[in-house]
Amino acid sequence: MRRPATLSDVAKAANLSPTTISRHINGSINLPEETVRRIDAAIVALRYRPNPHARSLGRGRSDTIGLVIPDIANPFFAKLAAGVEIAAEANGLGVMLCSTFNRQPRELEYIDRLRKNFVDGLLFATNHADDGALAASINASSGVVLVDEDVVGARGPKVFADNEQGGALAAQCLLAAGHSRLAYVGGPHGLMSAQERAQGFRKAVLEAACTASIACELFGDYTVLHGRAAMKAILEGHPDVTAVFVASDEILIGVLEVLRQRRRTLGSDVSIVTFDDAEPLGLLDPPVTAVRQLITEMGRAAVGLITAMLAGSPRFETVRIPVELVVRGSVGPPMHTREDGLIRKDRPKPWTKHGVRA
Repeated sequence: MRRPATLSDVAKAANLSPTTISRHINGSINLPEETVRRIDAAIVALRYRPNPHARSLGRGRSDTIGLVIPDIANPFFAKLAAGVEIAAEANGLGVMLCSTFNRQPRELEYIDRLRKNFVDGLLFATNHADDGALAASINASSGVVLVDEDVVGARGPKVFADNEQGGALAAQCLLAAGHSRLAYVGGPHGLMSAQERAQGFRKAVLEAACTASIACELFGDYTVLHGRAAMKAILEGHPDVTAVFVASDEILIGVLEVLRQRRRTLGSDVSIVTFDDAEPLGLLDPPVTAVRQLITEMGRAAVGLITAMLAGSPRFETVRIPVELVVRGSVGPPMHTREDGLIRKDRPKPWTKHGVRA
């Protein structure tokens, strides 16, 4: 088999130096038309294909960004990856997807790869509290954009959902249905997202013109296992709770498993609002009301911050992506407000699918 043509082969055929050929291919030199024709003819005749790695070294860029996520099997992060891919393609960038299993050594390794110029920038998402090592590594690098979750002490551009707004929307929805004893099931206590969602929920309940209160706040991992344990604790320790705000779809799955095992009816015995809306919640019975994160928009905004860096105009800002309430069938009035199966007339009006009272 004939070996692939090299840059030197093209240079010899065109009677020019390899440096001139390289600069022409990279668009960094203007040559006479006759010289350009000679180069192009040699490239066609030899079927030359530029080495992308060599081009990257010569240009100082790979035209590739990295996306570091904890778990590709999680629908939220899968949708985030899809959003990043769409935005990157529109900007002429490739994407290297890196799944860390939420392990810090793997996260530090990918940040180190950025420093070695394997990629031009890194979109970084973690799902655990930091002991200081991640923040130090991020601050020692350039081109890192934090997405979805903050790392305490890390500097640079960041893209997050408006978590407090989401918590407030969940509380307002449950209060409007007439609930007065509520609970919050959140992510890890040390994570920004879990704290902000709790703060928004708590503040909306305190500001409501009623006697509603939060019976408990249960923090833990963003996992099905935590959802199971938290829902059991609520049913056994706080039987008067009629409504629960769940901080992620992963936690929600565990919550729903326990409700089914205990033969509790969703939307009747217990009302639920979740956060994310990454799972196909509309297919459940009943469909689950959710605070929806605009995940594709989050990916687009993060890629925009990376491209600004590559263009020499970095924007060291924190972008907050709004959320929206999607009302489905998992929120109803508490049982004590019903009379002969009918909703009491003095109960606040329900929310429509657009998050507006009817």
